[in-house]
Amino acid sequence: MVTFEPREPKADWVDQMIRVREQRDQAAFADLFQHFAPRVKGFLMRSGLAADLAEECAQEALATVWHKAHLFDPARASVATWVFTIARNKKIDALRRQKRPEPEDLFWGPEAAPEPADVLALQQDSDTLVTALTALPAKQRELIEKAYFGDLSHGEIAAQTGLPLGTIKSRIRLALERLRHSMKQK
Repeated sequence: MVTFEPREPKADWVDQMIRVREQRDQAAFADLFQHFAPRVKGFLMRSGLAADLAEECAQEALATVWHKAHLFDPARASVATWVFTIARNKKIDALRRQKRPEPEDLFWGPEAAPEPADVLALQQDSDTLVTALTALPAKQRELIEKAYFGDLSHGEIAAQTGLPLGTIKSRIRLALERLRHSMKQK
């Protein structure tokens, strides 16, 4: 005989999630974890992951729920949809990590000296790029430097500068278009 647990109303999970989001309520998170962790693991195993990898992804997904609770918006998705979307993304990340190719055998030995024409062309391109970068508006140049020379993600730049993510993406896109245009005119 199959028995079903009574489903708790959706509003209860939203209330729990809001308590986690706004008050960092550990008891509310524990309730969410207890409810969703086994369901997420089962979902991941049914989608083809081995039990140990499904467990790891479920743990990562619920940890993300805790750390990114501020991003939850009940107007955009239910708690379950949000949690299972995070879990699906963790699964994709795990599968990508597994499929990374091994580094190819490296050739060990003296490297051939570059052709003088190649060295000159690279130096000219570098000079053109530096000139183009200095010609950018300061706000765009700063973001390009953070993204490409500082190796920061758009989200990290947003956190560092306090600017909205959309503004950062727009400024970087405009700056790259200007740089492309400048490099073509060389």
